[in-house]
Amino acid sequence: QVQLVESGGGLVQSGGSLRLSCAASGSIFSVNVMGWYRQAPGKQRELVSHITSGGSTNYADSVKGRFNISRDNAKNTVYLQMNSLKPEDTAVYYCNVDVRMRSYMSFRSYWGQGTQVTVSS
Repeated sequence: QVQLVESGGGLVQSGGSLRLSCAASGSIFSVNVMGWYRQAPGKQRELVSHITSGGSTNYADSVKGRFNISRDNAKNTVYLQMNSLKPEDTAVYYCNVDVRMRSYMSFRSYWGQGTQVTVSS
């Protein structure tokens, strides 16, 4: 099995910064795309950013220039550095990781438990 453990959420004032981490552990042969999604109350879950195994990144327009995604392949960990936070960034943030448990298996998507980020005005 594969487990994802998130950390780094919390309460911050508008303009502040937070860094989220998500570590994958368990039966892992290889990791492909790692990403972050968020879900605000009453809204659908949306992609924030993702990063491929080769380091290519993608960001939602709403966070471009403020958030930075990175990964440590040796630790199977993905990070999200969030700067210049706004109240509209308030949401539960979920990491999502594509993992292959054996060389002969397909990649499967796993979700973290979610971490709350609250930005006060």
